[in-house]
Amino acid sequence: MNLFDVYPLNDITITKASGSYVWDDNGIQYLDMYGGHAVISIGHTHPHWVKRIEEQLAKIAFYSNSVKMPIQQELATKLGQVSGKEDYQLFLCNSGAEANENALKLASFHNGKKKVVAFHGSFHGRTSLAVSVTDNKAIIAPINETDNVIFLPFNDEDALKACFEEQGDQVSSVIVEGIQGVGGIHLANESFLQLIRSLCDAHNAVYIADGVQCGYGRSGKFFYHDYAGVDADIYSMAKGMGNGFPVGGILISPSIQPKYGMLGTTFGGNPLACAAALAVLEVIEQENLIEMAKQRGMYLINKLKGISEIENVRGKGLMIGFDVPPKLKDLKKTLLHQFNVFTGESKPNVIRLLPSLALTRKQSDEFLEALKEALETLQVPESQEAH
Repeated sequence: MNLFDVYPLNDITITKASGSYVWDDNGIQYLDMYGGHAVISIGHTHPHWVKRIEEQLAKIAFYSNSVKMPIQQELATKLGQVSGKEDYQLFLCNSGAEANENALKLASFHNGKKKVVAFHGSFHGRTSLAVSVTDNKAIIAPINETDNVIFLPFNDEDALKACFEEQGDQVSSVIVEGIQGVGGIHLANESFLQLIRSLCDAHNAVYIADGVQCGYGRSGKFFYHDYAGVDADIYSMAKGMGNGFPVGGILISPSIQPKYGMLGTTFGGNPLACAAALAVLEVIEQENLIEMAKQRGMYLINKLKGISEIENVRGKGLMIGFDVPPKLKDLKKTLLHQFNVFTGESKPNVIRLLPSLALTRKQSDEFLEALKEALETLQVPESQEAH
């Protein structure tokens, strides 16, 4: 049997990882500035994370959500403390797509409405509802197509106001990434998020803050949406929540009431997932990683802005993007294959940086040095350009 071939793969086999480094099967070390898609929040194989999972595994790995699991409440309490959302409710699932799926469904249960406002450049997942509010027709199958989604320009306040004036009574929810990740590292304006909050309040709509990639401290606050000084009705989480162990969830405003059977999951909130998620929060707290992400991000962004060959450096905390001019289109490949640095990308020409929140100053400088050398390697001498 063959694997279903849906991923373009680098010809690299990673066999070991620690902190912000990974090693391949030839023993070659790579600096990981991508964190496996913003997943590695506290560093690969952090000792406390490993210990937490091992201790839990020795007790019980799984039982269904038909019995009490105190570790779920332990996670909810700690998450409330670290996020500052102590009066919210937690529903646990397994992935970001599932988190957004449940958020959209819950919003519709709550107000009985169907329409969803989403934005150009968005990515919310690949499951049925989540992919319907994702702005990428190539991954939306015919069965996922629906007239219930209204796509608007990102950060366009006038378009948002006009939409609510015309259809506000039909809008169930607005779903928005604080920082668009797959879309190319585009930051939501604070005034835009504040307008979403006020329009949702005025029209009995649910504000869904997609924090799957930009949440969990990556931006320098627990949720990027906190920069706008507003509270969303539902926050979706996953990626950095388990540091590589599959876990996701939604934080739900106390104004939204639960009913038996409303949401459900087989594996969500299993003891191993909760142990991994607790370890992440404990390390974030103990090592002050949210402030670290903020400071390290400012350092990287300032240094990157001083590199003339790249363009439009942007981001917040350790969620950073910059544009690559066409003549340097092979920068990502060059960084990986010649300088052993993993980065991410967004088509057509964006490099994305999503490293561990525990990235050190030394590792930041290591990346910057590699970047400068890679850019020099790719520069075409003027004499060659003339030909």
